[in-house]
Amino acid sequence: MSKLSVVATPIGNLEDITLRALRVLKEADVVACEDTRQTRKLLAHFDIHTPTSTFMHVRKLLEQGKHVALVSDAGTPGVSDPGQEIVSKAREAGAEVETIPGASALTAALAVAGLRTHTFTFYGFLPLKKGRETLFREIAESKRASVLYESPHRIMKTLEALATHMAPTRRIGVFRELTKLYEEHRVGPAAEVLSYFKANTDKQRGEFVVVVEAA
Repeated sequence: MSKLSVVATPIGNLEDITLRALRVLKEADVVACEDTRQTRKLLAHFDIHTPTSTFMHVRKLLEQGKHVALVSDAGTPGVSDPGQEIVSKAREAGAEVETIPGASALTAALAVAGLRTHTFTFYGFLPLKKGRETLFREIAESKRASVLYESPHRIMKTLEALATHMAPTRRIGVFRELTKLYEEHRVGPAAEVLSYFKANTDKQRGEFVVVVEAA
């Protein structure tokens, strides 16, 4: 019977991979990757020689009865990447699906936020243009916490929108480069966090997780 192992990989620090993940990556027939070049670096670091393939070949491999290990470039597949659709199609094809849990930027940020996040809405990456302002108003009006991912190209516009729409005392957390060398956390009222990043333009680089505290 074909099998799809959904394998979480490090979001930065390579030491964050699990022993089980390493075993499955070695045992699988093929590792299906978001970007084969990125994944080959990870596999080489741990002396793993399993063949790699792109996402587009997963269904065919499963039809051949293969054991496929599904990975994204970083973190847990299926969370803000095409892995969700692949898992859905694997189930439709009758493949066995298993989870190999591990690193996730979402849970990593929530764990260190120190904010009220007992219930939250996860937005992933917001749309580039259409609907962004509507979503920011929704986030500002929601009593639940909100979590989103952001790129260095849009982080300032996101912080400006949050500072515009949110109550002055409501706090946010911005978590930059989690688990990496230049990891940084900034927590405080939205306007205060915005001012910090305006004054420190070198901090506008990297990958960001933004957490908005519950009202």
